[in-house]
Amino acid sequence: MAIQDDRQEFEASKVSNSLALGRDDALMSQSIQLALNLEKYNYPYLWSWMGVPIIQLPADVMATQEVIWATQPDVIIETGVARGGSLIFMASILASIGNETSKVIGVDIDIRAHNRESIEAHPLARKIELIQGPSTDQDVLDKIRASIPAGSRVMVVLDSDHSYSHVLRECIAYGELVTPGCYLVVADTLVGMLPDDSSINRSRKWTKGDDPLSALRTYMEQNDLFERDDVLNGKLIMSSSPGGYLRRKQA
Repeated sequence: MAIQDDRQEFEASKVSNSLALGRDDALMSQSIQLALNLEKYNYPYLWSWMGVPIIQLPADVMATQEVIWATQPDVIIETGVARGGSLIFMASILASIGNETSKVIGVDIDIRAHNRESIEAHPLARKIELIQGPSTDQDVLDKIRASIPAGSRVMVVLDSDHSYSHVLRECIAYGELVTPGCYLVVADTLVGMLPDDSSINRSRKWTKGDDPLSALRTYMEQNDLFERDDVLNGKLIMSSSPGGYLRRKQA
């Protein structure tokens, strides 16, 4: 007896459940509280990718992987290098796609020597380019533009200084680099959902009010370049970046 092909129904169920989950405010509140409870263990710092600390929650790693696989960018720009695990993670997904010329550009105001060493000694170093300097300085932006081959599909991840003013400047500077159909990911939007007396630690303490989510909302009000991916954001429970995945609209 033939087995029914249920792939379409399976995918439709995923979409339906993701959208429903995104509307479950009570469960999101529980998720935020769990994230706060895990802060005393530095939970995001417990993970690594291919031997290098990634400083990401597993849900965000999975979501980013889904985006890269679905959109197949040629260039991914990430502001905020930290220890380099996120760069290596994204480079590994690009490598698995098979585009030999694809690369990840990591931008940071301070790429420390030991972190640079870990990145440059890694087997995937060939797919990573490092640019040191303030992410919104014109010289840095000019270097980034010069590193993007003509006709490339470009994705951007903003994960550096999480203050409102800095994230908004990054959104304005880097949003225009994202190509239609690709994604702008604003990291640590969870900060904007915290109770007023709470904070999370990402190299320093970040609190609600001066946060990436507020900057993202302002940016979305200022232009019509992006749309929120409600399916992907809907399933981001136990995530640092719920609501932070934006898709560039088609021209």
